[in-house]
Amino acid sequence: MANSWFQFQQFRVNQDRCAMKISTDAVMLGALADASFPREILDVGTGTGVIALMLAQRFSEAKIQAVEIDSEAAAQALGNFRANIFSDRMQLWEGRFQDFQPEQTFDLIVSNPPYFPDHLKSPDAQRNRALHTDELSFGDLLEKVDVLLKEDGRFWLILPPRQMQDFQKEAGEKGLFAERKFTLQDRPGKRIQREICAFSRTQKELETSAIFFKNEDGTPHESYARLVSGFLLGFKA
Repeated sequence: MANSWFQFQQFRVNQDRCAMKISTDAVMLGALADASFPREILDVGTGTGVIALMLAQRFSEAKIQAVEIDSEAAAQALGNFRANIFSDRMQLWEGRFQDFQPEQTFDLIVSNPPYFPDHLKSPDAQRNRALHTDELSFGDLLEKVDVLLKEDGRFWLILPPRQMQDFQKEAGEKGLFAERKFTLQDRPGKRIQREICAFSRTQKELETSAIFFKNEDGTPHESYARLVSGFLLGFKA
């Protein structure tokens, strides 16, 4: 069973009320997502709030808003926001992202979205909301991001390679183009497990980089250690 909390260097994240516990996916997205001097940041489907908290640590001048549809996860994320040193810059809105109506647009939007189709569900309704696209389809996500993203903003998300391929096609039809891609692999030569992409409104040549979690001997790979330094215990900044 996963711990009821996860300790980072600068904050703790409680997760006992969330269907989806803190994962490498979330940590990688929180470490990589970037924009040019972001002042307004939005985390779509915040879950525990870990990505929002990492972005608050990285961008000390930014205000962070987070959206979460699940009431238990929303309450937990709000508690995590209030219990840390970034609390005065963090807000949470509970509800469907499709219904979110903020007063401002955003320099940086991030999401670790659901990507399973609405079949193959488990009996756990909370876990289904976190994993399945029937509550937030790729089309719905893109339509709202298109409205909320500033003209020069960046939208970052993480998906498995097959789903990212579908998402890139749909995003291009909305005028959002992949400009930066990171592939995540356990070790050099192993299959790609996830892809993290940055999208903007400007079409340009896609830059791709690989991140490996481990060396062949099982020690942390430098590409991974560099990203999590300053966040995870045992990895000094």
